[in-house]
Amino acid sequence: MIGYVFCGSFCTLSRSLVALEELVRAGEEVVPITSERVYTTDTRFFRAEDFLARVRELTGRDIIHTVRDAEPLGPKVVLDAMIIAPCTGNTLAKLSLGITDTAATMAAKAHLRADRPLLIALASNDAMSQNLTSIATMLIRKSVYFVPLTQDDPPRKPHSLVADFSRIKEAYGAMMEGRQLRPLFV
Repeated sequence: MIGYVFCGSFCTLSRSLVALEELVRAGEEVVPITSERVYTTDTRFFRAEDFLARVRELTGRDIIHTVRDAEPLGPKVVLDAMIIAPCTGNTLAKLSLGITDTAATMAAKAHLRADRPLLIALASNDAMSQNLTSIATMLIRKSVYFVPLTQDDPPRKPHSLVADFSRIKEAYGAMMEGRQLRPLFV
């Protein structure tokens, strides 16, 4: 069973839904988790309720979206793996510092405390500046893996990195074999 976490990189949520659908079609059982922002925020990309309805339809489950409901995901609800897609720079920074003040960070912390595998599909405009230390911190952490990253618009966003969401299933498979998919930076 996979915990699948959506954070607020709203422009990448549609790509993440495609990856989630691919995992479900492959027979994976998925527990959906969203940050509070994703659960409540309407954007130019999605109305929150439309997005949540699609996630429920794909997974057949209610969505975990509070710190209180995410906490049991380590000790009481054992997941084989967790994927955060998209993972914002803010969430990555909190994970690297051990901050658990959102459903996303609590779910990941509860999952990681038993050294279970976590796959991060980063989407951050500050990845190669403010978030670079967080990337390095998480890269050396046991049981943490990344979906390969690329710059999405170097001239206009020179510090931005975004995961190749089309490779989530492939990166998940590599993670379950205990290896980081390479190259990491494409």
